[in-house]
Amino acid sequence: MAPDLTTDVLVIGAGPAGSMTAKWAARHGAKVLMIEKRQEIGSPVRCGEGMSKEWLPEVGISPGKWINVEVEGARIFSPRELVFEINEKSAGNEVGYVVERDGFDKQLAIDAANAGADVVLKTAAVEVLKEHGRVVGARVKQFGSKFDIRATVTIGADGFESQVGRWAGIPTNLALRDMDTCLQYRMTNVDSDLRYCDFFLGKVAPGGYVWVFPKGEGVANVGIGVQVSQVKTTAEARKYLDDWIAKHPGYAKGKKIDMVGGGVSISPPLKQTVIDGLMLVGDAARMIDPLTGGGIANGCIAGKICGEVAANAVAAGDPSAAFLQAYEKGWRARLEEKLYRNWLAKEKLCTISDATFDKLIDALQGVRLEKLSVHNILKAVRDKYPEVTKEFEAFL
Repeated sequence: MAPDLTTDVLVIGAGPAGSMTAKWAARHGAKVLMIEKRQEIGSPVRCGEGMSKEWLPEVGISPGKWINVEVEGARIFSPRELVFEINEKSAGNEVGYVVERDGFDKQLAIDAANAGADVVLKTAAVEVLKEHGRVVGARVKQFGSKFDIRATVTIGADGFESQVGRWAGIPTNLALRDMDTCLQYRMTNVDSDLRYCDFFLGKVAPGGYVWVFPKGEGVANVGIGVQVSQVKTTAEARKYLDDWIAKHPGYAKGKKIDMVGGGVSISPPLKQTVIDGLMLVGDAARMIDPLTGGGIANGCIAGKICGEVAANAVAAGDPSAAFLQAYEKGWRARLEEKLYRNWLAKEKLCTISDATFDKLIDALQGVRLEKLSVHNILKAVRDKYPEVTKEFEAFL
């Protein structure tokens, strides 16, 4: 690859948000280059691999071979393992399909390439280039040699550990209570129900939950997310998960064939995702749902908006922060209210006892919720346990 390249839009990171941004920027006529530091898009997988499906048409994704299982809904288990069932339409961002995440990411990159974007692997950004206070591209490293890629608009889609935002001067720091450490096994020879994604709440996973997402007959992703402020090490998170598995005979007999781990932000979204010449998207912009830790849908929805605005900025010859505000306004109008609401709910849920979780789920027995929201749940609980809802009055 020749040293020092020039492009209209440089996308750093080829996850779902990056690929979606690249695709929509290219579709709107921009010359797009997307770089990925790893040698293979989508690997290693760091994801529970569950996602909802109603948003796919909005961003132009067609269901494909990457779908393992289509589930009917979710089951939420209290600490005493009282169960509340909800259908996939009401269940939120993590329920609908269980997917092969590396296949999904590759398909989105293929879509971006087919729309006209160039994709380059094993190429890591090492710093952003700035002139007169504006970001004008990035210095990258490929096979040991460094060169510059200059761009009218640069997109930081470099995930949870995002450095692009920090290099550019956007504050991206996280408090420990706004991070989860996650660990997941793919297990075979287990008794999971192919109709449901399962979530187990309470002290089994402090500040988070245990999940079981079925991948096929006898195979499931069994994972845990715990709040970093409530555990000392990843080994502690692993012990919580192993303890949960040991207590559930349908999983204790299973065999682990894969293990992944990583961090997830459960924070409010960034107050700022745009500066002159640069936009942040997806996990890099803290668009992960703070309640569920899921980020695919939000990253893709914001990516479409980001790509369109990037192409418009190129066409107008104006990559200023003022022009790029269209992205800031667009994604916030679509996602921000729910992200903030779910962050507040997460903050509250981290403080409640197992006994209260049991009462919450008990109160929901037999209740049909049209739409799963904190507000609707609490309205249903208020009738049976008014003392529980006192703790949550702010949400009502």
